[in-house]
Amino acid sequence: MQTEYSESELKMIHLLERHVNAEIQGDLDTTMETMSEDPHLLNIPNMMGGNGYEGVRRFYKNHLVGKFFPPDVTMERVSLTVGSNQIVEELVIGFTHTVPIDWLLPDVAPTGKRVAIGVVVIAGVQDNKLTHEHIYWDQASVLVQVGLLISDGLPVCGSESAQKLLNPSIPNRTLNQPSRNRP
Repeated sequence: MQTEYSESELKMIHLLERHVNAEIQGDLDTTMETMSEDPHLLNIPNMMGGNGYEGVRRFYKNHLVGKFFPPDVTMERVSLTVGSNQIVEELVIGFTHTVPIDWLLPDVAPTGKRVAIGVVVIAGVQDNKLTHEHIYWDQASVLVQVGLLISDGLPVCGSESAQKLLNPSIPNRTLNQPSRNRP
């Protein structure tokens, strides 16, 4: 089902896509051009990010822009909701952990493990600039997949939740059903 967007919604979508593409391509100047004068960025699971223009720029420069993901990264949009002043994007990001990924796994050396995670990005928009990004993911799932957390006996899983986002016909876990994804 294709959604029809208004002209103002399309501008917000284009802004977010320009921002993300600049992050991936390592273009710090374009990344910051998409931001307001006083933005903030918060990665919810590990409380990393930045406050204010210089704080966000420093975080992007040192930990994210051009260092976003390994070369085999895939991003698959699950949903996109556009409001009057923010966008909520749900996606599945997959990659092999072959390089340091400070913003996601600070101080964790590459493990060579394959990771698939569901991510939600909430991006505020005002005057055709991003005011903030709040980024959510299940850190326990990431830690299970890279071998830093054993899921046995815990109510966590690995890549199964991301796989289910992409394929809702996959059965849900039930109580007392162990995770199928162990490090």
